[in-house]
Amino acid sequence: MAVWDDLVGQTRVEEQLAAAARDADALVTAHAAGEPEPDTSQMTHAWLFTGPPGSGVETAARAFAAALQCVSPDRALGGAPGCGFCTGCHTALVGTHADITTVTAVGAVVRVEDMRDTVRKSYTAPANGRWQVILVADAERLNEKSANAVLKAVEEPAPRTVWLLCAPSIEDVLPTIRSRCRHLNLRTPPVDAVADVLVRRDGIDPETAHAAARATQGHIDRARRLATDGRARARRAAVLKVPLRVDDVGGCLKAAQELIDTATEDADQVAEESDAKETEELKAALGVGPGERLPRGTSGMMKDLEADQKRRKKRTQIDSLDLALTELTGFYRDVLVLQLRSGAPLANTDVRDALERIARDTTPERTLRRIEAVLACRVALDRNVAPLLAVEAMTLALRG
Repeated sequence: MAVWDDLVGQTRVEEQLAAAARDADALVTAHAAGEPEPDTSQMTHAWLFTGPPGSGVETAARAFAAALQCVSPDRALGGAPGCGFCTGCHTALVGTHADITTVTAVGAVVRVEDMRDTVRKSYTAPANGRWQVILVADAERLNEKSANAVLKAVEEPAPRTVWLLCAPSIEDVLPTIRSRCRHLNLRTPPVDAVADVLVRRDGIDPETAHAAARATQGHIDRARRLATDGRARARRAAVLKVPLRVDDVGGCLKAAQELIDTATEDADQVAEESDAKETEELKAALGVGPGERLPRGTSGMMKDLEADQKRRKKRTQIDSLDLALTELTGFYRDVLVLQLRSGAPLANTDVRDALERIARDTTPERTLRRIEAVLACRVALDRNVAPLLAVEAMTLALRG
């Protein structure tokens, strides 16, 4: 399985990245042999991947990183880099390659101290003699200081370092940074393509795969989770009942509280899976056994870890709420489709009775105002408004 196999419906992007990986491989091969470096017109030191949620922006960046680190012997026989089986490809795809550094936001922003440490690493030589790859998964969350650190690195890059920045849109990245990157824009994969992937790779039956792909509008990760996780299906079903439960103020406030409770449960589950492991790993690194006290002068490290875990938990809660709001937007989008009789396919066919009821009892203008209320809630959450207040304001605005 080549590293590109997880890119669904992105043929043009795959071709560009494969060509760049071939040029990059030729450059490394020539350098190792002491030969003149070839023209690498398809390769550059900084890339910007953009696309809507579910398009596979980070997946494309990681696949490219794997192709750059490919050490398959088939390359010498004319094979393209990115085999998907060699040590370089495998460790890159699972996130354990020594020469690939992934930077993500802690809480709402990418911290400047994390970025400065990463910039310093970007100027070191790759351990395996190929490429030092820096993957910034949340480039839209760079604040002014962390963005300035990135700008300096992409202005004066090390000769064997590649920066891969991921963001929802090109406007989310500072002009000074994006002007120094090669831009690749991914599109939302077609529903049929996502369903086909779920059937072929995950063994999901075709009917379930198509229903999940249609419900998530081509978002492959959400579609896979919806098709395989009963808890995800139950959470989605609860969210899609919200429009039927906001007839009075009491119902609005209760629906808002339940959305918050569900998001909090999601955050607690993620924290339970990762926090204890991270804490034990830090204690092991400090030489602390079970029941032993931390060495003198190391309590600050534990406090820093706990602060990071708290910020991540809050971010997980907001992300879970954002997913619920996305599903609500899709619900009202289907209502609008029915009201306007546009003939566009419905995403939420499993709740068609509820869609038809609301479409019959309201007007397109009212539906648009409800969509605006959901979008306003997303903006409020992004601006750090208290989640319960933001969601209560939205559910009250959804009243008939």
